[in-house]
Amino acid sequence: MTLPASAREALDAFAACPGWEQRARLLMQWGERLAPLSEDERNEENRVSGCESQVWLVGERDGATWHFRAASDARLIRGLLAVLLARVEGLDDAELQRLDLADWFAQLGLSRQLSPSRSNGLNAVLLRMRELAAN
Repeated sequence: MTLPASAREALDAFAACPGWEQRARLLMQWGERLAPLSEDERNEENRVSGCESQVWLVGERDGATWHFRAASDARLIRGLLAVLLARVEGLDDAELQRLDLADWFAQLGLSRQLSPSRSNGLNAVLLRMRELAAN
């Protein structure tokens, strides 16, 4: 599977970080790049259940491919969402179904940052993406 350009950019950026502290800082910076959701979009229908933090996800299909936007009330989660969105940008339904979340975060060197609750939350976000793609 070829990586979206945004995912390649994330891999290159995180690979250039010599240590965990630099990756954590970069993660926060990526979180600031998220396109904001309007107050109307921060509704119960777009809220992802299964996350300890508040997370909202909006997906839009463009032909065969998907574009997602997300928001969270937690800074670190915003960063994790940003690199997840970079990975799924422009994928089609089948590619979304096959995505290995743990492998993606391992490639970025961020596995350490994924506590069980964060990992469950990000899996809930991916599950929600897959549900949107299945409809």
